[in-house]
Amino acid sequence: MTDDRFPGIHHIGIIIKKDQSTMTYLFFIGCFNAFFFLALLLQKQAKQLHDRILMFWLLYLAIATATYGLSIDVFPESSLISSGIIALFLLHGPFLYLYVSALTANNKTFNWKSIAHFIPFVAFVLYLIVASLFPEYSEGIRVDHVSEPVAKPPFLFIIFLLLTALSGPVYFFLSYRKFKRSKTSSLNFSSKDINLDWLGTLISIFGIVWTILILIAVIHHLFHLFTMEFCTNGLFLSLTGFIITIGYFGLKQKEVFIGLPLEIDTKTENTSKYGSSRMQDAELQKCYRQVNAYMTLKKPYLDPDLTLPKLAENLNVPTHHLSQVINEMHGSNFFDFINQFRVEEVKIKIQDPQFENYSLLGIALESGFNSKSAFNRVFKKITGTTPSAFKKSLPSS
Repeated sequence: MTDDRFPGIHHIGIIIKKDQSTMTYLFFIGCFNAFFFLALLLQKQAKQLHDRILMFWLLYLAIATATYGLSIDVFPESSLISSGIIALFLLHGPFLYLYVSALTANNKTFNWKSIAHFIPFVAFVLYLIVASLFPEYSEGIRVDHVSEPVAKPPFLFIIFLLLTALSGPVYFFLSYRKFKRSKTSSLNFSSKDINLDWLGTLISIFGIVWTILILIAVIHHLFHLFTMEFCTNGLFLSLTGFIITIGYFGLKQKEVFIGLPLEIDTKTENTSKYGSSRMQDAELQKCYRQVNAYMTLKKPYLDPDLTLPKLAENLNVPTHHLSQVINEMHGSNFFDFINQFRVEEVKIKIQDPQFENYSLLGIALESGFNSKSAFNRVFKKITGTTPSAFKKSLPSS
């Protein structure tokens, strides 16, 4: 029933409900995208640590956006449910930081000390569960501001809200700092041709957006401006945008969702991989000559998507035999082996008059590299100098 004395209120209510319905659709779109990208990751072979972290991260994002989308109508009325949803924000920062750490440091195994990053979330949830058992105490637990509160907010609840507010900005800062340090360190991320510049951009943009939204939420509590729904809608919309952006860059940088074969670097791993199928010296030498001839004549390294199985198929040799040749005869792993040829191809093309109108990046792409950052990193690693410095060192014609 509506009050005919105040027809404007009825129309405002309809507008709010329409806005809420639109928001719900947006959150479900984010949830769907998260599950879609998670499905892609589940099909990825040879998953590494950062892949597993991203899988759990996407699962969290899907659950968080879906939960908020389903509860958006009851969010303001149910203080404990709204507080539990707010507690989910304590997970976003740790997942980002652990993903960046694993990806930039090329970690292979999970460090159980990393569990400590999730302690604040677990503590907050346990606190809310225990508080719900004491109705008089839980009356003061509210995430929005009310002019006449039923009870004063508990001190411990305020502490958890402060931790939640600080968690996002702090973890975004720590993640970006780790990204920048890793980019300039000798680790150079990994030996794969993966362009990670998008990750730095992602951290920067969403770090700024997230911090602004947190400041708006703080202003709401201190000066009673805006509404809590405005703050939470903004934060969950940023999560939805985060999901879509990760998917966009992940599909462009297909190593994120599809991946490349794992590198074999140590003799112990080689021995266990080859097992009883190791080639003897004569056969090894024959395969070695076959590989060298094929690389020189066919130049398969010009294909930026070349993988160990694909090269083995073209050579008509077992993958483990090719891996043995590369590791034992060339003393290298597959990616370094291929990149050595690509660097030599770049050096030839730089001096070739047919490519004098090409930029260094253009020559790199023509030589099999798939990104500027990978090209610069690999070229300096192999030659000890940058591509531009190498070009300048050449005698002018």
